[in-house]
Amino acid sequence: MADGGTGISRRRLLKTAGAATSLLAVGAGVSAGARAGGMPASTAPRDVLLLDQGWRFFEGDIPFPEILGQDESYDNAKAGKAWGAAAPGFDDSDWAEVRLPHDFVSFQPIEPDANRAQGYRRRGIAWYRTSLRFDPADQGRHIELQIDGVATHATVWFNGTVVDRNWSGYNGVTIDLTPFATFGDDLNTLAIRVDAHAMEGWWYEGGGLYRPVRIVKRDPVHIVTDGVFAHPVPEGGGWVLPVEVTAYNAGTEAAALTVVSSLEDADGRVLVGGRTPVSVPSLERAVARLDLRVAAPRLWSVETPTLYRVRTDLMADDRRVDSVVTTCGFRAARFDKDKGFFLNGQPLKIKGVCVHQDHAGVGTAIPDALWDYRIRRLKELGCNAIRCTHNAPTSVVLDLCDRYGLLVMDENRQFNPAPDSLAQLRWMVRRDRNHPSIILWSVFNEEPMQGSAAGYEMVRRMAHAVKALDGTRPVTAAMNGGLFTPVNVAQAVDVVGFNYQQDKYDAFHVAHPDVPLISSEDTSALSTRGAYVTDKDARTIAAYDDPVKGWNTHRGAWKEIATRDFIAGGFVWTGFDYHGEPSPWGWPSNSSFYGIMDLCGFAKAAFHIHRAQWVTDRPVLALVPHWNWQGREGEAIKVMACGNVEEVELFLEGRSLGRQPVDPYDMNHWLVVYAPGRLEAVGYTGGKVAARAGVETTGPAVALRLTPDRDRLVGDGLDAMPVTVEAVDARGRSVPLAQDLVTFTVEGADIIGLGNGDPNSAAPEKGNRRALFNGLAQLIVQTRAGGPRTLVVRATAPGLKGASSQVAVDAAPSPRRQMTAPTDLPLDTWYAAPLAPTAEDALAFRAADMTAWDDFGTRWPHDPQAGDGYTLCSVRFTPQARVGRHGGRVVFLSLVGACDVYEGGRLLGRKTEAASGRMEVALAAGAGGRRLDLLFRTPAGADFGFSGNVLVRQA
Repeated sequence: MADGGTGISRRRLLKTAGAATSLLAVGAGVSAGARAGGMPASTAPRDVLLLDQGWRFFEGDIPFPEILGQDESYDNAKAGKAWGAAAPGFDDSDWAEVRLPHDFVSFQPIEPDANRAQGYRRRGIAWYRTSLRFDPADQGRHIELQIDGVATHATVWFNGTVVDRNWSGYNGVTIDLTPFATFGDDLNTLAIRVDAHAMEGWWYEGGGLYRPVRIVKRDPVHIVTDGVFAHPVPEGGGWVLPVEVTAYNAGTEAAALTVVSSLEDADGRVLVGGRTPVSVPSLERAVARLDLRVAAPRLWSVETPTLYRVRTDLMADDRRVDSVVTTCGFRAARFDKDKGFFLNGQPLKIKGVCVHQDHAGVGTAIPDALWDYRIRRLKELGCNAIRCTHNAPTSVVLDLCDRYGLLVMDENRQFNPAPDSLAQLRWMVRRDRNHPSIILWSVFNEEPMQGSAAGYEMVRRMAHAVKALDGTRPVTAAMNGGLFTPVNVAQAVDVVGFNYQQDKYDAFHVAHPDVPLISSEDTSALSTRGAYVTDKDARTIAAYDDPVKGWNTHRGAWKEIATRDFIAGGFVWTGFDYHGEPSPWGWPSNSSFYGIMDLCGFAKAAFHIHRAQWVTDRPVLALVPHWNWQGREGEAIKVMACGNVEEVELFLEGRSLGRQPVDPYDMNHWLVVYAPGRLEAVGYTGGKVAARAGVETTGPAVALRLTPDRDRLVGDGLDAMPVTVEAVDARGRSVPLAQDLVTFTVEGADIIGLGNGDPNSAAPEKGNRRALFNGLAQLIVQTRAGGPRTLVVRATAPGLKGASSQVAVDAAPSPRRQMTAPTDLPLDTWYAAPLAPTAEDALAFRAADMTAWDDFGTRWPHDPQAGDGYTLCSVRFTPQARVGRHGGRVVFLSLVGACDVYEGGRLLGRKTEAASGRMEVALAAGAGGRRLDLLFRTPAGADFGFSGNVLVRQA
């Protein structure tokens, strides 16, 4: 049921669901016995904790030992008994400390004998380890590990047990850690082996934990990850917001709860709400559904991307058990067989680009704020859509598209309806289906089986899986062939995607007049930013958008789309250059030439072409190329004006070179005899000047200039931004051909990457130096948590005046993080000597072979002795390398009985009470193996030993 109307009090809504607490008093006064599912209460319904720090990293593989012995074979078959680097006690103290997200491939040198498609960077195997400390108050809560992306194949161990194997670098992983977790002083070991030898693409893919990782703690009865589906659809003259909520119960008893959902506007005002009961059996899922009806919401569009929040609470009587907030947008999207795409009832040509997920300097480990920069650059381009190629993107990309108003074709990576691959497709749809920006699900890209009956059957199953989760959006596939075979993939999708094949648009439309069509990929034009002469030896391609070997151009490809109403729009390959796939040259080229912008997001000439084609709400005009052609005086230089005005006139030093009607597809061109000076284009609309653009001959570079992308940053340790560096002449004009080597220093932040957009450069993208390429370079900085309130960037270059720039840093709390600690070495196998009548007799056993004694563990005490006396218990171990160098501690979490602790004959500590208790002793630095001896006073029938782990802890 639903409560309609506006201005509903959320307090009233919760009261109608039986909730007595306010929003600011969630969980207050709840006793342990009131917890849903029969488990103890926690202090908050949901804790989302970032796990980006405390990671230790090893590049390369660590082979597992060969299992040969009987006892080892027995142990090998048991839970919690991983070997090698997966073992809880493995010594990782000398491993490098890294922070996530982390693309370890981006740190590799660019080498000619590495894989071309992957940008000539070596991939390989790597290990990540961390140790987690869970508070005792977390006992009884559901604890989930969330890995948003790990490239490529990964095996995850938690406390020595394999908890997941993942087969794609593009899907997220959620792992229930609850059954394996320990609490308090008993640390939890998380080990991840990443195999990036495996490749899923023919472009740079990176490697490692390159997307965020989190720990989420919830009530045992909770809303599952991606468990709220709330996507509005028009109905009659209004809208309905169907809310589907999936709950899980990890508790020991069935739980009867109420789902309460409400729609809020940007100001937090509740517009409509509803509730419905749900019963969740123990260790099962249950789905609740309700409809919220909204009469006249503000619509989401590419011009006004209005967003609403859907707040969903899971209530157990008067207690909020869990709460999830999702966003939604009210928009009606449809594809028409004759007129293309419609948004909110209005025709809209899709002006899209394909986007890979890497950037200069950082590879695939892109901070959220850098994604924000990339999306803003696309909006400046006039772009209104992106295709996520060829994989599900990080979720922040979709959040930004929702916020900025970009349509999205969300694309699956694996073309395979087998269970593992189908699970990846379902994961993508479940995660992404609330985003109003998404208008299409794409199930593959350019598959050889696309024109076959087998391909048809594969897509039929994949499309069915998508529709089972989201019936509101059409399914497409990006086809580069097979369109006219008797049975093919086009017959199994809702919208047929053309990759290139623009000469077949008309024939297919005639043959299949009832099928909507879109250009899922087009253009693939090649160019080098700032270069206007094609030179094979220099590996540069002129940026005029001239055809290469008869291939497409930006201008020609868009004309084929724009002049056909039945083509819904297109996606240019690509919005940005990307590492890898360095066609057409190969080495030393190591990144692509396809982008409208380069790797840094700096504009190529194609940027101006598409602005002229795509921007309609204001006049735009640009002029290419630059006007620094020293040595070519008297030669004719090709000049191109890119504008959306009616006419354009070109002037050289104030002298008109002719006025032309604007060609909206091919742009306007002149051949101009070069002479130094100012070249200016003037655009006219309605006979009046509407826009101006110019280039002029500069002097030599004399100084550097820094331009931060933003004037303020957030000092949370996560915020980041690019800084543009350029060389300028004595009049402050950017010198377009400068190639100076620049050195950077930064105060108050960290340099996380460098780039310049040169597809042929093998220079490192880490460090503090980068040469300008055709006048530009980019520095990427990231704030430090709790750092100074001002960030200072300085740049120097030989022979040039240096530059500096200050950026304000706003104080901000650090994100909530999961507590981590250095890895402990558990001492879990001890040996007990025979009972001795005196302490001296017991200590004499230190000279004996302990392996002949009775072995026992640390989880429960040793069996009592039959008579009074003394018992020596011993262990041999090699401490962590760092403990060997600096010393450490031995922590007895629960030591049972009175005893003395010795190491090498030296008394380290004494426990006088027989009752179990915690004890710590210092362990001195020292190389090699060590031995601990505990001398217990063991009265007949009394427990002794341990009832908790014994740990060697780093200082």
